[in-house]
Amino acid sequence: MSENRKALEEYVAFCIGEQEFCIAMNLTRELRGWIPTTPLANSPDYILGVINLRGIILPVLDMAKRLGLSTCTPGERHVIIVVQFEGRSFGLLVEAVSDILKVSPNEVREVPDLNLQATENFFKQVIVQDDRIICEIELKQLLPELEMESQAA
Repeated sequence: MSENRKALEEYVAFCIGEQEFCIAMNLTRELRGWIPTTPLANSPDYILGVINLRGIILPVLDMAKRLGLSTCTPGERHVIIVVQFEGRSFGLLVEAVSDILKVSPNEVREVPDLNLQATENFFKQVIVQDDRIICEIELKQLLPELEMESQAA
């Protein structure tokens, strides 16, 4: 196997509105069609509720709302990406999964300095492939307890 092939990393790309984002494939456990959630009282507005996934209760985040983008009512086209990060499993509601990306190191860029820390913290890096610019989501910023732990570190 060539050295270049070994350096490729895989990402799951997904759409929210007209924008594409991604997460590392090794953090992705499952892709599921939309199923209704059970709301949780006193939870942030971007947490839709929880689902029962084969006996495991998972919180589901509305990624559009979490990223400050316009939201729509979930339907058949929507997908829940089940991820596992730092010992926690949760679902990310997205409009659609668009691609599985194979990314070489020369396609990775730093997040531009926008002087908007709240925005920059949500993104780990930017992937540039042809005319596509895809931001990788920083999972530790998505859930309130993970966000607090990352700020304390």
